[in-house]
Amino acid sequence: MHRGIWSRLAVCVPLLLLGAACATPVGVDRVSPREVQRELTRNALNSDRASAPTRELLTRLDLYEVFFADPDGTIATLHAGLGPDRDRDRDRLFALAELSFLAAEAGGRRDHALAAAVYAYAFLFGSGRLPVHPFDPRIQVARGLYNRGLTLGLADERRDRVAIESARYELPFGVLDIRMEPDATQWAGWQLAEFTSAADVRVRGLRNRYRQAGIGAPLAASIRKQDGVELPPGATFLPPRLRVPVSAFLRLDDVRAQIGTGHVVGQLELYTREERSRLEVGGQVVPREMETSSSLAFMLEGSQIWSFGFAGFRLGDFLPDTSLERLVMLRPYRPGLIPLVLVHGTFSSPVTWAELINELENDPEISKRFQPWLFIYPTGNPIAYSGGWLVETLRDVVSVLDPEGADPALQRMVVVGHSQGGLLTKLTVVDSGDRFWHNVSKRPMDELDLAPESVEQLRRSLFFEPLPFVERVVFMSTPHGGSYLADFRVASWISRLVKAPTHLTRLMLDLATHGGDALVLRSLTRPPTSLDNMASRNPFLQTLRDLPIAPGVTAHSIIAVRGGPPPEGGSDGVVRFESAHLESVASELVVDSDHSVQMQQRAIQELRRILLEHAGATP
Repeated sequence: MHRGIWSRLAVCVPLLLLGAACATPVGVDRVSPREVQRELTRNALNSDRASAPTRELLTRLDLYEVFFADPDGTIATLHAGLGPDRDRDRDRLFALAELSFLAAEAGGRRDHALAAAVYAYAFLFGSGRLPVHPFDPRIQVARGLYNRGLTLGLADERRDRVAIESARYELPFGVLDIRMEPDATQWAGWQLAEFTSAADVRVRGLRNRYRQAGIGAPLAASIRKQDGVELPPGATFLPPRLRVPVSAFLRLDDVRAQIGTGHVVGQLELYTREERSRLEVGGQVVPREMETSSSLAFMLEGSQIWSFGFAGFRLGDFLPDTSLERLVMLRPYRPGLIPLVLVHGTFSSPVTWAELINELENDPEISKRFQPWLFIYPTGNPIAYSGGWLVETLRDVVSVLDPEGADPALQRMVVVGHSQGGLLTKLTVVDSGDRFWHNVSKRPMDELDLAPESVEQLRRSLFFEPLPFVERVVFMSTPHGGSYLADFRVASWISRLVKAPTHLTRLMLDLATHGGDALVLRSLTRPPTSLDNMASRNPFLQTLRDLPIAPGVTAHSIIAVRGGPPPEGGSDGVVRFESAHLESVASELVVDSDHSVQMQQRAIQELRRILLEHAGATP
């Protein structure tokens, strides 16, 4: 029996030892490479823990456990250890920046947040003779600690606003004096105000969120008119809700010496997207951080423009009778950049171009050559009426911006229209003669005894000549042959909801009184709407389709067809391919899309190709 026990022990003991060997105090566990990567790259910016280099330093100094119990004391101990050897201080400065940021996040401490920015700046630009190795992962973290620390340190209690002003702030080891030039917030005649951090928001509704990596806190600023300051012509077209992408940079000269004295003085600088994209700091040339997508989203958040689609269709007098107020710019006019005019469609507004603007404005090849302009109009009005406003608006804007004709870029305008906007776009590049007028009356207009304002309105709406400064047009899902939906009876019912502009109603009455044509008298029962004009048998539409595009103007078509090619017999749910197709265009692309093709990447990239072709062409 004893031999049996010993025999079993002889078998079990090695097994027990083998089992113990599988759980040694030091060893490895199999995990996914992603988990390993997350552990290696974890830092104060993306978690509540410090990075590996900081944990290593705390361990060597026997401060790792102490930090969790006494963060302030640990940071003070590390700060006290800063010595004259700046190269050896580099590890300590990085750890101080990261631990200060953790303390700021955990306790809402402004002093620690600003200290994190100061320490990170010293690590990046003022810590020693030897440059940081470009593959050192701490560079990217330190850059983020500077940007985020500066933003958090200057934010109000709710983090809704960032204070951009001269002020004194407490630091854990002293004070920070921030100074600004008196005109630092001046921009294109406006004053930049209400600065909001781009780091505290998630952007929705845009496929890509664009941010240029670099140094500086990315912000979005509102604009405010200044008493007694007259805006330059190029800044009067900016919408009041505009949000301007801004980088805030706190320059700290000889930062290591200032840290040693406990009195840090910095110059706060502001840079917009129009200014230089690189800064010279501590003998280095570095890119500055800039984010544009969040500024676009900030501007559109809660804006009343979202409700313009139906209201602008139904109310013909929705906008003022001033052509200059029908054009919106997202940047001040800049000589040398070609205008890209975007014209929206029915039941729509300029917000339908948001995706396209986000892509093209963040394309360096496009943004340095083009400036987007947005035309807005009530979309229920007759197409000729709205087209007349587009033509007059563009003429007036060019005259205001460049009265001497000194900017050749203004003479190379590109107009892009979606849906009904494409029909308005074509009106900028055709010579109609009296063809549209003959759809209204068979008598020469000069024979009618009309009021001067009626004559002006008729000439604007029915007599078109090519605009000499429009060189290229792009049609997107444009119903040149009409929309089959407009042929349905329901379109006539919807048209009855449209309230014609007062000027148009007066014009019709004047024509009936002094013209007497049966065609005019019939139209008095209900002035035509854009839906009437887009019916396939509408005389206006048939006339417009037959008009050739002016010589010297290049045209392109981007057509949406559900299911994609082959396009024959297909449609986008609103416009059939045969209606959108034009034989005379220089290029035609069919995209698998519904009617809102301007939001699709294939269409956006095709427009990009067209624009680059235009920019490279000899005027």
